[in-house]
Amino acid sequence: RRQRLVFDATTVPVPTFVGTRNASVPLAELVPWIDWSPFFHTWELSGRYPAILDDRKKGEAARKVFADAQALLRRIVAEQLLTARGAYGLFPAGSTDDDQIIVFDPTDRAREIARFAMPRQREDKDVCYCLADFIAPLAGASPPRDHLGGFIVTAGIGTDELAGRFERDHDDYSAIMAKALADRLAEAFAEYLHHQARVDWGYGAGEALSHDQILAEKYRGIRPAFGYPACPEHAPKATLFALLDHADHHGVSLTESYAMYPTASVSGLYFAHPAATYFSVGRQR
Repeated sequence: RRQRLVFDATTVPVPTFVGTRNASVPLAELVPWIDWSPFFHTWELSGRYPAILDDRKKGEAARKVFADAQALLRRIVAEQLLTARGAYGLFPAGSTDDDQIIVFDPTDRAREIARFAMPRQREDKDVCYCLADFIAPLAGASPPRDHLGGFIVTAGIGTDELAGRFERDHDDYSAIMAKALADRLAEAFAEYLHHQARVDWGYGAGEALSHDQILAEKYRGIRPAFGYPACPEHAPKATLFALLDHADHHGVSLTESYAMYPTASVSGLYFAHPAATYFSVGRQR
């Protein structure tokens, strides 16, 4: 029921660095990475960008909110009203037969520093997916030959102040718009940093993908987030945050229920195996 993948020189890339790095990116650099389709859901306008702008029923409303978004986004960038910061890392890692991913100290590959227990699909089929399958097994490998990546990004620094300013002026529309744009910038940062991680990991340097291809995730590798279908539990975020550390730089914190603050933040893991794919583990018993 477990996938049997090939782990060799073609599927286990060698990173150009191990450990954690900080990332600070000017907002202007993130704007081209924005996926605008989810933005319209904020305004209960379902559809894909840019087609939604010409939709017979929704087009007029979509064009209005999009124009307003562009105007506020230009102001946010010009006046630096929000700040984007993050941290990402690549660590020696290996998987076990009981679906755990063990992470090791980059300077001492015999010392375990983190562990992620990954759920496996429980379905009546020949192969049931688990994220641990995408990391080379530890059995027979000493030191571990594979790596796991992780990231934390935010574009929400300053959002409360900006939205609060609009709310004090009784402009709830602009307050919601500011929060929606912060969310889009955070997701854009996650996409931007994943590209950088693929380059640093040694297998993404030759990518020649268009903007649409990147947004359609035509690249190798995945970046699942805790709380989503492949790893629905939120609690492992605490392990991820401790592993990456650097909270003094990125400024993102976890609440008791593992929600991220600022809310315009994204975190998750990086997997490099070419067979790595998104899936849902379904309801766990």
